[in-house]
Amino acid sequence: MSNRFLRWVHTWIEDNIPPGANPDLESYEAKAKRLSVQLFAEAAEAGFTSFETEEERERVLPLVLEAASDSTDFDIGAYHLKS
Repeated sequence: MSNRFLRWVHTWIEDNIPPGANPDLESYEAKAKRLSVQLFAEAAEAGFTSFETEEERERVLPLVLEAASDSTDFDIGAYHLKS
């Protein structure tokens, strides 16, 4: 188990999947699959080994699906955007 990778995944999800950001143009499963591919590509760029990522794949995919299916309304005012 790679706790370092799982911490990175949680941060990646927070940075890349804002609450309520799923338009109705694609299913939650399709969006989660697309984002998972992006997540694992960026994990390789961040220096994680294929052993680390493959070992955690079963734990990561449900996290991405959960974030992609979040129907919480996105409140842009709650985020402090840097200009």
